[in-house]
Amino acid sequence: MLNKVPQITVHFWVIKVLCTTVGETAADLLNGNLGMGLTRTSYVMGALLIAALALQFRARSYSPARYWLAVVLISVVGTLISDNLTDNLGVPLEVSTAVFAVALALTFGTWYLSERTLSIHSIRTTRREAFYWLAILFTFALGTSAGDLTAERLSLGYWFSTVVFAVLIGVVALARFALDLNAVWAFWTAYVLTRPLGASLGDYLSQPPGDGGLGLGTVGTSALFLAVILALVVYLTRSKRDVLPTGPETEVSPSAA
Repeated sequence: MLNKVPQITVHFWVIKVLCTTVGETAADLLNGNLGMGLTRTSYVMGALLIAALALQFRARSYSPARYWLAVVLISVVGTLISDNLTDNLGVPLEVSTAVFAVALALTFGTWYLSERTLSIHSIRTTRREAFYWLAILFTFALGTSAGDLTAERLSLGYWFSTVVFAVLIGVVALARFALDLNAVWAFWTAYVLTRPLGASLGDYLSQPPGDGGLGLGTVGTSALFLAVILALVVYLTRSKRDVLPTGPETEVSPSAA
């Protein structure tokens, strides 16, 4: 297979943050505003995610529309997993954050032991793609729990939490480009941090002013961000700016990136 994921460009990070925000606001929209309830919403979105991933796994090459549809849905499902643990099962945010962090670490560990690489530039086999999407799911679930933990449980507020995670991403970028931080670890660290960044931003935009938000609502916020995602995906589909070059596979391991 050709590589199944996009090149890491500024477009990638913009769409990723937008997807994480939509994951937060769309989950709240379906659960609360449309009255579907947390359990029913989880079943519906879980089924849609399975269908989207089935299309992604069957493909032989990267497609922006197919790939980012899976990311949007996995963002929503990751949010719902965290919300189910907190709201339905009463699991404290501190516990769920720790559990997802351990699950992500185990996924990375198993992935590396099996493939000797965590590089997304080598997603050319079904097994590597399975590890990739499992890691993505845990990053979204972890980010949701961590974002809620800082904004709500630690009472930092949505806006301040957004700033905190943005600063942490800036530190990772500085370490990567100024201090030559390992490329693979820099990528995955930033990927994890963009989830609580997007979740905090989504809550800040959608929640009422009395709860520390701007009051734009989940409908308006979700629609706006989905429209921007769609526009960027159409642009990338036409321009192919994020398609990785074909040719011999280049392995990048955590110790050699």
